[in-house]
Amino acid sequence: MSTEWLKKAVFYEIYPQSFCDTNGDGIGDIEGIIEKLDYVKELGCNALWINPCFDSPFMDAGYDVRDYKKVAPRYGTNDDLIRLFRTAHEKGIKVLLDLVPGHTSDEHEWFLESSKAEQNEYTGRYVWTDFAFKGIADHPYISGMKPRNGAYMLNFFASQPALNYGWLNRTESWMSAVDSEEAIATKEAMKDVIRFWLDRGCDGYRVDMADSLVKNDDENKSATAAIWREVRNMLDAEYPDAALVSEWSHPYRAICLGGFHMDFYLDHQHNGYNTLLRDYETDGGDHSFFKCDAGGEISRFLDDYLPKYDVSRDAGYISMITCNHDTPRPAATLTDRELKLAYAFILTMPGVPFIYYGDEIGMKYLDVATKEGGYQRTGSRTPMQWDRTKNMGFSSADTSQIYLPVDCSKDAPCVADQVKDPDSLLNEVKRLTRLRAEYEDLQADAPFRVIRAGGPDEAFVYGRGDMVLVINTSSREQTVEIPEADGKKIVYGIGSCSLDGKSITVSAQSFAVLK
Repeated sequence: MSTEWLKKAVFYEIYPQSFCDTNGDGIGDIEGIIEKLDYVKELGCNALWINPCFDSPFMDAGYDVRDYKKVAPRYGTNDDLIRLFRTAHEKGIKVLLDLVPGHTSDEHEWFLESSKAEQNEYTGRYVWTDFAFKGIADHPYISGMKPRNGAYMLNFFASQPALNYGWLNRTESWMSAVDSEEAIATKEAMKDVIRFWLDRGCDGYRVDMADSLVKNDDENKSATAAIWREVRNMLDAEYPDAALVSEWSHPYRAICLGGFHMDFYLDHQHNGYNTLLRDYETDGGDHSFFKCDAGGEISRFLDDYLPKYDVSRDAGYISMITCNHDTPRPAATLTDRELKLAYAFILTMPGVPFIYYGDEIGMKYLDVATKEGGYQRTGSRTPMQWDRTKNMGFSSADTSQIYLPVDCSKDAPCVADQVKDPDSLLNEVKRLTRLRAEYEDLQADAPFRVIRAGGPDEAFVYGRGDMVLVINTSSREQTVEIPEADGKKIVYGIGSCSLDGKSITVSAQSFAVLK
């Protein structure tokens, strides 16, 4: 793999409109990200993923792109983004942008041209039927709104027409083949977008809905994967240090077939990741593994994770997240101690971890009104809480003018308070990122093995390279016999841990690393 930097990478996801406002308009901006780069570095993160910052009408928080090659004015200018790349690189930080390849805004120039009755070079850029009264079976679509005689397909919201990469299994004459002139033109246009920002200093992309390109694809999404494999080949030839991470959550398809360097392990109900932090949607209870005494079993995670790890470990990395902009913040249900153990696990597992802004201080999920298509996701997109000044240090704007409400509760966490507290969640995260950086056995590609996976609330023991790690999520002290522990020492701990030959005793809600 040419992207060697990923082995030591720890990413920090920034939702730009909610991170730091420097011009007092109530919305975060690129200058705010630049000003906080030292904070990101001190946290121990050496890479950023920035959610969409391109020109948009913001019907879906920027995931409805109006111009891929222009920064949204509310965030700054193209020159500001280029300066962010440059400044981040000076500090040893890589920057991934968010690529939305499956759809655009209905205000994008491509779509405006494609909607015209007259044939032009963009006529085939989107998925259209051949008649205004002919819909698209099993897919959302809109008809009767444009001069063109046809219905157009949507990828998600009504403002997001689907780009045309062809159909693998064609059942109608208007369906383009994957090797048609128009499908190839769409693919080449997206490759041009990718090159545009890489040429200006971007280090790669997180790809939104990466599996959504070719319609009527087969079970393995092989036609869509072939497009991404072509993009990967382009990167290897022209931008060998650039990285791609997919929103796919299927490592075989994304990594092995599609060539992505990383694939997100997303919070899908009942999958392995979901059982760790958010298993509270079944039978009214919370059985998350990291919820103390909740009856969680690590085997539910392992049964899902291990096959994915085994099939992809020689080709790329699974990326585990603390949260993201689409997911309830873990502090919604977990205490600070439970979060410390969850983050210890995420930051010592194989692959490339991602920390969502504010998770490092335990920001809460807030019950707020929907904003820019966020709906229930909006509560995880509230402004970063920096200090106890106005708007928690996010913005100097009038409180009524800020992008989303800040947490006004008396116990709202903030960076300024936690920096001064050696036992804070923030300082624990800093210690964990330093631990990962210090030991190669804890980095992305070091081997992983299960040593002991007990029943409900029993300690989990796993190995990374020559190291042994123990997590006890329960409220009781546990003693575990570990043959591999003989001759090792405890090099890191949360809670009380003691080692006696092959036997380790760990206190309630504890974590230990043996070397």
